[in-house]
Order: sequence, then C-alpha cells, then structure tokens
Amino acid sequence: MISLDLNFNILTRDLSHYLENQVKVGLFGSGVGLSLVLGFSAAYTCYYLISVAKKPQLISGGKTFCQFLKEQCPVVSETYYPTFWCWESRFQTLLRPFVTAKPGVVYRNELIKAADGGQISVDWFDNDDSLSYPDPTTRPTVLLLPGLTGTSRESYILHMVQQSRDLGYRCVVFNNRGVSGETLLTPRTYCAANTEDLETVIDHIQKTYEAAPMMAAGVSMGGMMLANYLGRKGRKTCLKGVIVFSAGWDVFECTASLEKPLDRFLFNSYLTSCLQASVHRHRPVLEKCYDIDHVMKAKTIREFDERFTSIMFGYPTNDDYYRDASPVHKLKSVQVPMLCLNAADDVFSPSHAIPVEVVKQNPHLALLITCHGGHIGFLEGLWPRQSTYMDRVFKQFAKAVIEQGGRLKDLSR
Repeated sequence: MISLDLNFNILTRDLSHYLENQVKVGLFGSGVGLSLVLGFSAAYTCYYLISVAKKPQLISGGKTFCQFLKEQCPVVSETYYPTFWCWESRFQTLLRPFVTAKPGVVYRNELIKAADGGQISVDWFDNDDSLSYPDPTTRPTVLLLPGLTGTSRESYILHMVQQSRDLGYRCVVFNNRGVSGETLLTPRTYCAANTEDLETVIDHIQKTYEAAPMMAAGVSMGGMMLANYLGRKGRKTCLKGVIVFSAGWDVFECTASLEKPLDRFLFNSYLTSCLQASVHRHRPVLEKCYDIDHVMKAKTIREFDERFTSIMFGYPTNDDYYRDASPVHKLKSVQVPMLCLNAADDVFSPSHAIPVEVVKQNPHLALLITCHGGHIGFLEGLWPRQSTYMDRVFKQFAKAVIEQGGRLKDLSR
C-alpha cells in the first residue's frame, strides 16, 4: 500500500505541475477547468494503479524452475505497468509496430539447403565485437523465430537481437520459407505443425558452432513451432532453454477468437491478405500444385488454411491440421526448460485456452501471465519507443539460461 500511495502522489504531483504550466485556467472565468482535469486525472490514475498495473502470475510445474526464475529473472515478480494511455489489448497489439523503435542491425544472410530441394533463409548477427565472448567458437547463440508472416526485420526481433548483443551473444533468425525475399524453389511454404525446416536449421547451427551453447526464442506462430518441436524431440535437442511469447496454444480457440466481428476486422482480414500476398509472390511455382485463384478468395485465416496450408502438408482435413498444430497437446513431452509469456487479454490466444493445468504437470515448464499486454505488445513507459516488458523478460531469461543453466539440468526432482 505504501508503494501504491507513493506512485499516486508522484503522478498527481507531476500532473499538477504540468497542468499549472501548460493548461490555461479560467473555464468560464474560474479554475473549474483545472479542477475537473485534476479530478479526472486523479481518478484515472487511481483506477490504473488499482486495476491495471498488476504483478504477473507465475505458474510452474516444479519448485526448482520456479525458484530459479524468481532468483535469476526478477522481472517475473515485478509489477507490470502498461503504458497508461495504451493498456487495452487491441491498442497494444496495433500500436507496437508503429511506436517502438527499430534498432539498427546488420545481418549476414545464409541460404540453407533443405532435404526436399528447397532453401531456408537465415539471418546471422555474429556480434564479432562481443567483449564477453570474443571467441566465436564458444560465443552463445540465440535462435529467434518470428511470427506468422514475420521476418528478421520485425521490431520485436530487432529488439531481441539488441538485447542479445548487449549480453555478448550471437543471434540467428529463422525465416520461414518464402517470406524474406528468397526464391521459393519447391511448391512448399510453412506451417506451425511442421518442424522439419526448424530441425534442419538447428542442426546446421550446432554443426557450425559445436562448442557454443544455444537457446531459442519464438514469437506467436514461431513460439508454437518451437513448442511443437520440443514436444516431439523431448531430450534429444541441443537447446539449453526456450522462451515463447504470445503463442497460440489451441489453434481452434485462437481462430474462433479472431473470427469475432471486431477482431476479424482489425486482425484476421489483414493477416489473411499478408498470407495471400506471399502466395502471390511465389505463384509461378505454387500454381503447379494448388488452386491459387481459390486461395486468393479466402477471407479468413481459417479459409486460407483450408484451401492451402492443410492441403500442402497432407492433412485429411483442416481440423486434423489444427489439432496437430496446437502445442497444448505436446507440452507434456517437453524436456527442456521453457518459459512462456502470455497476456490474459490477448485476442490471438484467449486466456481460457492458456494451458495452465498442463503446465502444472511438467516441471520443465513455466507460464508468466500478465493481465494486459495484448498480442506481442507488452508496452510500458510514458512513450514506449525502447524496450518493452517482453524484451526485459527475454534478456533476463536468456542470460539466466546461458550463464546459470547448469542449475536446470535435472528439473524432474
């Protein structure tokens, strides 16, 4: 309560000072205008501090992992203060790409051959100026997986590269086929359920830097793919730890949420058009196997998947694809420390579909649930140009896994 009173007093004092210098007093010849503004501002501040700013909920399947996170990642126990003028989930989701700065990052691109004759584009940030790890053979590697139509140029990816650079680590961004400008050599793109390309990239990185520890971070669909990969591999992976942001745990629930009228208008239609634009870019190779005209008439992500994705990857029905793509069914098999950050107000991944009970049954898993944050939002600060709450969680967890990961070798105890 002391902290709440202190925050309230500081905010009220600063607001009063600002208004005294910027707002003209004298509504109808009196100070009523200032009084109204101050009264409203005080009420809003009180509401914000009581109902909006809250500590996240930390859920883990084991005491060891939970204690590790509290000690090494203090951010998991701190109150999350969303940007006070932009805490609603849709605003957070929509504004982040526009208000957050894009750090300057120079990548080294590499095209990796896939088993089917296709190619996978990965972008390396080697961080050769690293003072903490000057030897590239042992420099820790962070593998980053963007969202549904994202690339290495997304602001959230660039911020994680910046955080990794500060820690002295190397980054590799896994771009899904056909989204980052490379030529599509075979009539195949990507989906959340298929992890063959991801396995190819992980094996390639490991062979390139055998002595370097590696962890991974996935965002939205990238997080779903990463969780599905871990569920299939169990202990047979070189990854020391994984962090997942805003993942959709049950694809049926995610698509149902995005098909509600407002969310369909704000998000679903736009993402569908982005997927169709990618298909259109590679039409010459794709139209040999698929009815592209039919695909281009899809109005929602579900329709796109029914006409394109599920067919491409050989599923009898779209429901079969969605069931296989849902990480919730594979979490019990994860044998690597994995922290998952979700916002309870994320319309892409509704709170009732967050796998709280499943996580409680696996000591290798932990969920961090904030009341607000939207989908890949987590904006904080008066003007959230720089790092977000999500970025701070990433940096602390990456550092903990790389430098203190030995404490997580046996979480089954």
